[in-house]
Amino acid sequence: MVNFEWFRTFKAIYQTGTLTGAAQELLISQPNVSQHLAGLEAYICHPLFERQPRRMVPTDYGKLLYTQIIEAVEKLESVETDFRNACAQDVPLTCIGAPKAFFQALIAPRISQSEANFIFEFDHAKPLLEKVIRGDMYFTLTTTVGQEKNIVYEPVLAEQYILVANIGLDDTSLRKAIRKKDMAAAEAWLQGQTWYAYSSDLAAGRRFWQENFQKRPQIKPRFVIPDDDSVLKSLAAGEGVAIVADYLAKGYLQKKELKQLWADAKAPGNMIYLAYDKTRVTTPQLKQVRDLLQL
Repeated sequence: MVNFEWFRTFKAIYQTGTLTGAAQELLISQPNVSQHLAGLEAYICHPLFERQPRRMVPTDYGKLLYTQIIEAVEKLESVETDFRNACAQDVPLTCIGAPKAFFQALIAPRISQSEANFIFEFDHAKPLLEKVIRGDMYFTLTTTVGQEKNIVYEPVLAEQYILVANIGLDDTSLRKAIRKKDMAAAEAWLQGQTWYAYSSDLAAGRRFWQENFQKRPQIKPRFVIPDDDSVLKSLAAGEGVAIVADYLAKGYLQKKELKQLWADAKAPGNMIYLAYDKTRVTTPQLKQVRDLLQL
């Protein structure tokens, strides 16, 4: 197998034109430069330079090899430099798991303000938490709290599920039923609407229904879209209702693309936690992640 340093040395000789210049550029001795070149020429079985008194002139084989390897060598050198710079920082590369919707709503607007190096991974809470427990990931956001040794759960955000609709939906009948405390009429109106949902099991809807009607919902979503932001975008452009986390709907409500229905309904919710193994994360890492989440 060819030593990568041989290619680096060949490149330096080709570009500087001398063994001395290559040695100075690479910060190695001239005998080492000569040794690298001899090894590469022996491997290729052809001379790569013609040795002249003050100049190393590339042969046809040398020119051909240079055009073949220069892009790859420079790219690898760039990767090496970038990686070395990243490792030289006080804060190492940090892997964070997050629900895609949480990232889009709360992390994406802040990420450019951070000086840290992050790798984000999107998935459901359970598999991401399992990665943290196994040591395959530093941090994740989750609504589940376990009893695992060394895993810390820090509260990040209390989310509540609210009932929203596109701005043009006529909710007069619903408001009238709520004002009269006619829960049967309110439920009947809701059941007659076009429903958008993240999943067909209506996890959030079941909790909302149980809190406010003390029963399971008898609704079937017309549109099941497995992405929270896509649910909200579709709802804003269409006509219907959905039960979503309040922090996800906030921007749409502020821009009056959606409106909240039944604002004083009982709103079930969860606490979102930052989970990490306290034996694996460093203090600078933890500070950067807390700053990113504004904890």
